[in-house]
Amino acid sequence: MLNRVKQYLCPDLAIDLGTANTLVARQGRGIMVNEPSVVALQKGTREVLGRGTAVGKLARQMLGRTPDSITAVRPLQDGVITDFELCEAMLRYFIEKASHQKMGLKPRVVIAVPGGITPVEKRAVFNSAERAGAGRVFLLDESRAASIGAGLPISEPMASMVCDIGGGTTEVAILSLGDIVVGKSIRLAGDEMDVAIVDYLRQKFSMRIGVQTAEQIKINIGSAYPLDRELNMEVSGLDTISGVPRKAVVTSEQVRESLRSPLESILNCMKNVIEQCKPELVADLADQGVVLTGGGALLTGLDRFMNEQLGIPARVTEDPLTTVARGTAICLEHLAQWRDSLDDGSE
Repeated sequence: MLNRVKQYLCPDLAIDLGTANTLVARQGRGIMVNEPSVVALQKGTREVLGRGTAVGKLARQMLGRTPDSITAVRPLQDGVITDFELCEAMLRYFIEKASHQKMGLKPRVVIAVPGGITPVEKRAVFNSAERAGAGRVFLLDESRAASIGAGLPISEPMASMVCDIGGGTTEVAILSLGDIVVGKSIRLAGDEMDVAIVDYLRQKFSMRIGVQTAEQIKINIGSAYPLDRELNMEVSGLDTISGVPRKAVVTSEQVRESLRSPLESILNCMKNVIEQCKPELVADLADQGVVLTGGGALLTGLDRFMNEQLGIPARVTEDPLTTVARGTAICLEHLAQWRDSLDDGSE
């Protein structure tokens, strides 16, 4: 009874603190916040615009478009906090938006973080969340959260493999009997794909574009595997030779070529994890395959590319953008069951 009253007054929260997007789920209510991890500031100050409300979608619209008096900042890079003060301001805004807090109560919070972060980087997450208004804070490995959110049978004595491609990091893990058998985290994911497209257009077309334009190219015509019907897209940018704006037509084949290097890095990470796994579990993968989650999993043909390169089934989970957040929310709902898998910062 007491716990139900506390949940009514101050519901607990599950947070997927991502480089590109932050998602917040409220206990019993599902995902309440899904916004870009961006904060807009008055240049030369640490003051968030709009009385602290220029965060998320509003701030992202300002990226690359701000006047000299305003700067839009991403407080996380490669899955870790690079600006503690701004991350705290961003989290405070999202926590307040997702959950009403009464009588001075603070919510318990479970936060999904990359598996490869250092103890210092973990402490930064604890401190930022606590200063942003969280009570007890628990950290959960993103690959475990992704596997739970994807509905994989990780508690069974068989291999379940997940590859979560986010904005700043890619998490690859093989799980069995409720634990991670082999896992690896690399700081290369969707953002690197965007940068690869920017570099390709600069080299091949002598055209300079922004990363937001590159992301749009990736979404519209990008692919990891040859398309049944190849596409093209007109792109506007700055001619690096003449210094004036111009347009060029980019094809899906060219975009695929530009993405070859980051995709190979992700593929090598997956191969490395499989090579470290015991033969009995590797045999399970021939049937179970790998599940792809995260925003990077939305790249057209990625499942076919992984299937061909790894020789095992590959599928994209339903709504890959929210898989980690949903898995984190499930851990929050069954906190006692998953308690041993969480880091509360006590060590």
